[in-house]
Amino acid sequence: MAVERTPGIKLLFVALIGAALVIPLLMVYGLVSDRQHQSRIAQQSITAGWGGEQVISGPVLVIPYIEERIQNEVVDGKTTTRTIRAREQLYLSPEQQKVATTIDPDLKQRSIYSAVIYTAQLSGEARFSLTDDLSRLGIEREDLRLDEVELRFGSSDPRGLQSDAEVTLNGEALVLKPGNGVAASGGSGFHAPLEWNGSDPLLIDWSYSLRGSHGLSLVPRGGNTDWQVRSTWPHPSFVGSFLPDEEGKEISADGFVANWSVSNLALGQAMAMTSDPGPPMITDGAVEYAQAAVIERAGASGGPSMAATIRLVEPVDLYSRVDRAVKYGFLFIGFTFLAFFMFDVVGGARVAAAEYLLTGAGLTLFFVLLLAFAEVIGFALAYVVASAAIIGLLTAYSAAVLGSWMRARVIGALLVGLYALLYVLLNLEAWSLLIGSVLLFVALAGVMYATRKIDWSSVGRKAEEAET
Repeated sequence: MAVERTPGIKLLFVALIGAALVIPLLMVYGLVSDRQHQSRIAQQSITAGWGGEQVISGPVLVIPYIEERIQNEVVDGKTTTRTIRAREQLYLSPEQQKVATTIDPDLKQRSIYSAVIYTAQLSGEARFSLTDDLSRLGIEREDLRLDEVELRFGSSDPRGLQSDAEVTLNGEALVLKPGNGVAASGGSGFHAPLEWNGSDPLLIDWSYSLRGSHGLSLVPRGGNTDWQVRSTWPHPSFVGSFLPDEEGKEISADGFVANWSVSNLALGQAMAMTSDPGPPMITDGAVEYAQAAVIERAGASGGPSMAATIRLVEPVDLYSRVDRAVKYGFLFIGFTFLAFFMFDVVGGARVAAAEYLLTGAGLTLFFVLLLAFAEVIGFALAYVVASAAIIGLLTAYSAAVLGSWMRARVIGALLVGLYALLYVLLNLEAWSLLIGSVLLFVALAGVMYATRKIDWSSVGRKAEEAET
């Protein structure tokens, strides 16, 4: 006659089976990551002909100047010194600039994937004056080539530039040419040559349209930069080195309005520099990928700039929510196995190892179903479909395993509560740790109370007494 396992041995087997289910859970976790990567590739293909995340900068005046340098040369073993004249560039930022931007967003769909695209209408005005502090840079005023000045604007993805760009100097239109943009935008953009006497201030008015996707960043320059943005997109995310003023920020279902005011003290940059600062180091999600190519194009110029960034976030990031749901997989498996174990030890039902494995497989399958349906019908509806399918399957299977529909109803009610709780945790991210820890405490207290009278080694001891 076979000796019945003790409750302690049964608990050990249940724990080992639960540990074995780590492998399929990790596989599901990898599947979510792979689908998220495929989604990013699909979004990039959707926006390939439209324009990527845009980083705009400018206007900046670039003034060539001649610098004398002393150069030492060794000829026939003798060191000679000579003076050479090198051509360098002075980068002059505006004393004051105002930028107004209207973002018109749209959601472009391809198959089951979508990407946020936009058309931005930009306009602004800037005032330039030649600083009297050129001696600090070792530059003499007469060395400036004021008849070869360039006014530069930067756009990180010039494919998005439209044909309506206009720039006026003191009311007169300038001839615009492609290229020679600002380094903060990777050197891409457009420029306009002009002549300047250096005495009178330059008043620049400009406007142009720009197509892009996902986000828009502005690199402020000069004494003070005021930036106002309006859009009908109701889900903005503000990141980067500068955040909008709280008193001027409005977000509603009809869109948002945001205002930035960035002073020269906050930028930490001089009005005139001999090097052009490079692209900003924005490391928030997809913006980081966009900046990689921009930084590569810019080379080693200047050092990084700082930027104010707006991201047009999609309302539901289903991959991040499914990813978080998978992390609660052990909670589902643990509570369901615990219910089976209590029916086994306390209620007298016999639950075999294979039945634990099949139940765990069903619980793991929920996350695969959730991911598959969420890509097609959205997260909320997919959650209802996947949870209803798994609850129905495991409730019916529990009736056969536990030998009673009454016990199966308990398992079904437990699963309904767990899936409802998980949905709440996914929507209350800030409170998920607190709710989860309290739930685990209550579950542990319940198990301790239900098993307080169990003699975990009684079965083995009775067998030894019978043999004696």
